[in-house]
Amino acid sequence: MNRVFIRTYGCQMNERDSEAVACKLQARGYEIVNREEIADVVLLNTCSVREQAERKAIGKAHQLANRKKKDQKFIFGIMGCMAQNRGEELLDILPDIDLVVGTQKFHRVPEHLDFLNQTDQPASQNVVDLNEEESSQNEIREHFDTGKNKVTAFVSIMQGCNMRCSFCIVPKTRGKERYRSIESIVEEVEQLVEKGVSEVTLLGQIVNAYGRGSIPRINGKSPFVQLLEKINSIDGLSRIRFTSPHPTSFGDDLIECYASLSKVCEYAHLPMQSGSDRILKLMRRRYNIEKYLNLVERIRDVRPSMSFSSDFIVGFPGETDVDFQKTMELINEVKFDESFSFIYSPRPNTTASDMADDVTKDEKKKRLNILQDRLNQLSFGFSRKKVGSIQNCLVYGQSKRDPGQLQGRTICNRIVNFPSNDIDLVGRLININIKEALPNCLRGNIHN
Repeated sequence: MNRVFIRTYGCQMNERDSEAVACKLQARGYEIVNREEIADVVLLNTCSVREQAERKAIGKAHQLANRKKKDQKFIFGIMGCMAQNRGEELLDILPDIDLVVGTQKFHRVPEHLDFLNQTDQPASQNVVDLNEEESSQNEIREHFDTGKNKVTAFVSIMQGCNMRCSFCIVPKTRGKERYRSIESIVEEVEQLVEKGVSEVTLLGQIVNAYGRGSIPRINGKSPFVQLLEKINSIDGLSRIRFTSPHPTSFGDDLIECYASLSKVCEYAHLPMQSGSDRILKLMRRRYNIEKYLNLVERIRDVRPSMSFSSDFIVGFPGETDVDFQKTMELINEVKFDESFSFIYSPRPNTTASDMADDVTKDEKKKRLNILQDRLNQLSFGFSRKKVGSIQNCLVYGQSKRDPGQLQGRTICNRIVNFPSNDIDLVGRLININIKEALPNCLRGNIHN
């Protein structure tokens, strides 16, 4: 009963949490497998940001419950945001579930599985662990040791969120902001570099709010900027990325990092959500369009080649045709290179869930299609502009679709495929002549 399969739903933070859980289970003697059907234990690491994500996870859990009816020794559980959000309610929906673990208890999964695997454990016994735990933010540290094949890695620098956006359930599922020390994060990155990692992505719910109120500013620099400076100085590290920042936590010191820190990529994810000031106020986003555009301009002033991505919610309660048109106008003005857009879905116990959801489903779909079509046009246009240029790319490894090609990523976050069988290039920065732009990637040849 020691083969474990973990299925992950949601964002990069969920992926990072799953990796840390898997590492802890391996250290405990469990075997992590990549096929659900051969696993003795299946764990679902879940997301609650959107209703659809919860529905997918619940549907999968019902399938696992049917499997358990046929095999009582089989163990399945739900971890993460949905577990934290729904809690013991999941026992009513899934009475056969064995394990429900919240977002501050990932590191307790091995001991809970040990308990469930006891031979004298009653068949009806289950474990629900949802309580807050001090210093849980320090427990997501372990990484798979895959040698030189692991070029890029996620590094969790904090947990939780203190923002109170009216549509967002994250403060409930992840709790208040809790920060790791700068020293522990730097140590983790150094260890990753020693194992062959060339690029790290720093993760936090509001990543650029790292350390606020807990770690003092030094020489006018925020804790997050202090962290970036220390990581930038690590020998052997090629690139630094971070997500997701919040526009209101983008100070002048962070903007200056795009000019002064050579390893910080020329890519900024700036969640906008809406181009209407009226809707932003209803969302409690704490900025307006003028401030947002000013931020974009200031970043471009220090690094003109910056690439921007964003998030958009379509069909928020009260969104009119005029509000939506303002969003489209903003998109055309900023010219986002990449974006993520979703139809609004009410989340329980949020302020927005008490608002009249007065935009019809058909209208939401219509607006989403219009928005995504334009975003795709802009993204493809950005890629086409790279044709004929030489792009410095970090080589990630072999292409999943073509074993005769390697895959890398530009400093502005574009995937590039190029013909080569030279595995020694993995983890290195090389120049690629861009020959072709496709909807989801670039193609080119090694520049000699």
